Order: sequence, then C-alpha cells, then structure tokens
Amino acid sequence: MTDSHEPPSQGIPVFETERLIARPWTQDDADRHFDMYSRWEVARWLGSVPAPLETRDESVARIERWALGARRDSRFGLWAIEATATGVVVGSVLLVPIPLTGEEPRPPEEGGDVEVGWHLHPDSWGQGYATEAAQGALAKAWSDGLAEVVAVVYADNEPSLRVCRRLGMEATGTTKKWYGVELESFRIRRPA
Repeated sequence: MTDSHEPPSQGIPVFETERLIARPWTQDDADRHFDMYSRWEVARWLGSVPAPLETRDESVARIERWALGARRDSRFGLWAIEATATGVVVGSVLLVPIPLTGEEPRPPEEGGDVEVGWHLHPDSWGQGYATEAAQGALAKAWSDGLAEVVAVVYADNEPSLRVCRRLGMEATGTTKKWYGVELESFRIRRPA
C-alpha cells in the first residue's frame, strides 16, 4: 500500500527525539554503514543467517534498497539514527512489516505484523540510544495509526531484551513465526 504522505527526502528527519534524529540513510553514510554492518558483533544479531557485510558496495546497495522500501510506504523504513550533539550516525532504527517465515511481508491492513528494531555501532552501545530511537519509532507508529508493534530478539542478546523491557513491551514467548529461527518475541499496543 502506498501512503498518501510523501516520503522524506534524503537527509530530512523522519522523527526526532531529545538526542537523536532518525533520517534516511544516504550514500554519504556508506562508510559508516559498512563500518557498522561489517562487524560480527553487530551482524550476529541480525536475520536468520547472520553475516557481516564484506564490501562497501554491499552497503551502497543496502542503503538504496532501504530507500526504495521507504518510498513505497512512508510509514515504514530502516533509518539512520544520528546523534544531534555530534552529527555521528550511531546506528539504525527500523519500523517495518515483518514477514512470517517463508512469506513476503504484509502491511498491517492485510493482517501483517510490524516490527520495531535497532542496530547500533559498538562505539555507541550503552548510551541509551536504542531505547530512545525505538521510543521515537513507536511514537511514529502510533501517529501513523498503527495499533500494535512487535519486536524479535535472539534469546542471548541481553542488551536488546532489556530495551524491549524498558519500552514496556509484553513478552509473548519464544517463536519461529518470523525469520524461521527461534527468537524471543514481544509486543506493544498503542496507548489508549
């Protein structure tokens, strides 16, 4: 479904928090993107078959793919999170339709689930950026009319499990419903 709102132009904020700006990744960010996603300590928590990026060209292609997805429906995206104090991209925050195992993602109006997630560069760990960025993404979800958002986390990713709890997400158990691997699942509903 295409949203009636125009997607943000490159570099224009999608949302802002006290310390962060969430905005589209741009090709100017490719070096930082590659530096983050080429690290095993980041990649090990991502996807059903974790694998770090091997070349900067993979970052360039991924940034373009994410931009195309955001243009299809501006409610969703995988955005760079930039620290306002320094201008440094500290990681990514995502709000995307999450595909059931073996299926294509579906928007919520077609019965699909929407995932909130975060990926941070190791030099930005432990500063509360994941929680703050996810809170901003959830506020965007609620303002865009979404009723519920989920998160999925590997059981041994204790920092991300703590983020889910800080967000007030309800633990819904271990599942292979998404991505075909065993993950801890969480959900949160739009406040009344």
